[in-house]
Amino acid sequence: MKTNKLTTKRFVIRKSLIGTNSVITFTNNKNITYTYDHDEIYSTFQEKFETMNCFQEYKSYTNSNTVPKFCRELAEIV
Repeated sequence: MKTNKLTTKRFVIRKSLIGTNSVITFTNNKNITYTYDHDEIYSTFQEKFETMNCFQEYKSYTNSNTVPKFCRELAEIV
């Protein structure tokens, strides 16, 4: 299956990206670059994302500063 590589300005988990085999790279405002597998993080923490108000209302979770603490072990600093 083809990997969909995305570059963004923030950490994002979005319902529309589930199952697209996306690997996301983002650089925060401190010039730290993170890379993570969207589906791996979503499937590992699906229950947590699904219960967040932002995820229920907007169908996405974003963070422009860093990878959330609970996801850090699955993201790598490039």
